[in-house]
Amino acid sequence: MTLRRLAATALSLTLATQAFSADCRPDPLHGRILYLRGTFNDWRADDDAALRYVCDHYELVGKLQGSVSFKVGDEDWSTDADFGVADGQALQPGTPLALVRKGGAIKVTYKGMERIVLTPAATPDGAPTLSLTALPADTPMPPPAPSSITDPVALSVAFDSRNLVDKSPFGAVAAGSDVAFALGALPGVEQVTLVVEKRRLEGNYDVLEYSELARVPLARTSAPAGGRERWSGRFRFDAPAVYGYWFEVKVGGKTLVFENNATPIYWTQEKGAGGAGAIAEMPSQHRRIRRYRQTVYAPYDVPAWAKDAVYYYIFPERFRNGDTSNDPKPGVDRFHDKTVEFHKDWNDKPWRPHSGDGSDDEYSNDFFGGDIAGIIEKLDYIRSVGANTLYITPMFTAASNHKYDTADWKHIDPHFGSNADFERLCREAARRGIRVLPDASLNHSGADSIYFDRYATRGGQGAFEGGRINPASPYASWYTFDPKQADPDKQFKGWVGVTDLPELNKADPSYRAFAYGASDSVTRTWLNAGASGWRMDVAPWVPDDFWREWRSVVKQTKPDAVTVAETWFDASKFFLGDEFDSTMNYIFRDAVLAYANGGDAQLMVANLEEMREAYPPQSFAALMNLLSTHDTARSLDIFGDVDGKATPEQVALAKQKLRLAVFFQMTYPGAPAIFYGDEVGVTGGADPMNRGTYPWADRGGHPDNALLADFRRLTTLRRELPVLRHGTLLAPLHVDAHVVALARRDGDAWAITATNNGDAPQALTIALPADAPANGWVDALSGASVHVDTPARTVTLTVPARFGSVIANAQRP
Repeated sequence: MTLRRLAATALSLTLATQAFSADCRPDPLHGRILYLRGTFNDWRADDDAALRYVCDHYELVGKLQGSVSFKVGDEDWSTDADFGVADGQALQPGTPLALVRKGGAIKVTYKGMERIVLTPAATPDGAPTLSLTALPADTPMPPPAPSSITDPVALSVAFDSRNLVDKSPFGAVAAGSDVAFALGALPGVEQVTLVVEKRRLEGNYDVLEYSELARVPLARTSAPAGGRERWSGRFRFDAPAVYGYWFEVKVGGKTLVFENNATPIYWTQEKGAGGAGAIAEMPSQHRRIRRYRQTVYAPYDVPAWAKDAVYYYIFPERFRNGDTSNDPKPGVDRFHDKTVEFHKDWNDKPWRPHSGDGSDDEYSNDFFGGDIAGIIEKLDYIRSVGANTLYITPMFTAASNHKYDTADWKHIDPHFGSNADFERLCREAARRGIRVLPDASLNHSGADSIYFDRYATRGGQGAFEGGRINPASPYASWYTFDPKQADPDKQFKGWVGVTDLPELNKADPSYRAFAYGASDSVTRTWLNAGASGWRMDVAPWVPDDFWREWRSVVKQTKPDAVTVAETWFDASKFFLGDEFDSTMNYIFRDAVLAYANGGDAQLMVANLEEMREAYPPQSFAALMNLLSTHDTARSLDIFGDVDGKATPEQVALAKQKLRLAVFFQMTYPGAPAIFYGDEVGVTGGADPMNRGTYPWADRGGHPDNALLADFRRLTTLRRELPVLRHGTLLAPLHVDAHVVALARRDGDAWAITATNNGDAPQALTIALPADAPANGWVDALSGASVHVDTPARTVTLTVPARFGSVIANAQRP
């Protein structure tokens, strides 16, 4: 989906006819900007999705493509500027829709240019309305508004945060480091000031505040005749934090801002990918400045094995049923105050309530019988795929099939096995060189848990026993209650409003002791049982001081344990040395999938380079690099293999795109994660369809063994070339719309990777990096020698369509 604000010329015509109309009203939000925020822009407040106020309404012209969900809100989702629909409402083209504050997402399917109009309520107790009106198919996209800056001196100002001439040292730095900054410009700049700010580190990325820390005047160095001047200075970053910086520039008596570029970063509210920036008018509100970001961390170690990890990512209920005796039984086993559902056919599709598939109206209560015995049974298979680390979504006792509604953190769910089975899994995995990384949410429990016990099924000591507040419960202080409310659903705080997930009071001392502090805490118990670390759910909703104490316990209990946060946006705040080692890398996922699906290579590289610059190198090398997850549509679905609807040609094309994505994943720094079944062609859209079963041949399934062979070939490549795991990633050697070439170096070992998302092979001639050897290069996949033009120090590669090439100057182990 593409959106762009109305052109300035179009706006001037509209305003000219309405400026003196008696019907015009002042902007009720007093200049605050509203945005269309949805699935098409990761719910960000993007400039190209901003609505402009015209006379008595807000409007935007843009191109809507496909099925999208969105709301209208300001940058902060303010309570008076967060508009959605009431439950059950649907938007029809051209028909105004009454909006409510804090409403649900608006879901539409469109195929062309639209005019989006939000009209504020005429009275304080009225409702705003929204309408989308289709425009003719040949309506051109409005061009972006032209820059108001025309002064050639101002336009000559340049700074690139990844150029060592402009900023040194590169990237994230340890606390106490001096960083040198320099801008270049034509003669005529009057003054340049470096403005350093500190970001408020709190919660999700919705909290975005900076406070000014220092203003550093930069000194001018005279330029040679007709040349460019340099403005330079230094600043010492004394304390770990995430900082912002920008430059105040005075030219011709006017104060301007030199700021980060406008490149969007997936899932991240702040625009700007680092690198080359831009000069702009000083905004009336400093919060509108696009800051460069600087991560400053206290030195910390990430376990050495983390950069060598290849994760096999399992949703255990759907991987393998190894013990039918523990299968959930309808009419016997309960889901809250109702019963469970069970699929008799392992190759059935997950059931979706209200879809007409014959299931009941409950979500997450249909089971297939996957368990720990099934995982143990297939450890040799997992190893053969090339994985050496299991990431397994929660296995603790819980009512649902996903188990994030934990009922008992101290026990494995009986339908998965027992605590002894978990210990056996860890032992058997270790025998094969495989580590086990369990998953937990310490942010919320389940409503149907021994701690909350809303349905009076868990022993009688719950804090909300039988749907009533129980002050005598040993867990009463773990939750937040409001006894003044009559509705039981409103008497407690559910995480993001979900009543099945009552939010825990993470500040409560007894809860902290239970979670990590006590000798038999949840954290220590499972590390001592054989876990190699933790993946922690919804990390941004848990206070930072909680994670700091928790990390200390993890490292004291098992020094080489890895800690992985679930974050979807720029995770710099967790990499300051005292919280996490790694994160689930959704920025990588979205950037690589968009590229493999035919998107602009330059946007992918900008997103990946932002992380190379922002993250400390020890964490950058250990990021859990995802393609599919249990929370998102599978990669093949995104590539066009929409389950049951794609033609054979569409399926084949989708698998070609997946091969490209996996090639990039296996040759890029970080720890690749293979979501179970991706390697044999499992597809599926949004939850629950992405959580289908693995198609085991002995259970009647049809795995794609040719695709599996390609996965194995690429994991073998990664294993046999240590430079792909340990090598430093240099600045890109080449980037165009389709082809990306990257260089890796580990001591004397070198590798160059190139990928091509085009539908035809592409010849690429690239210059070798300055320190790279000029001979001894081989094609890492075929073993053939690679010719180097020695005088020019260039190499020419033919990069296959929708795939890649690797050349290496290193001995395989």
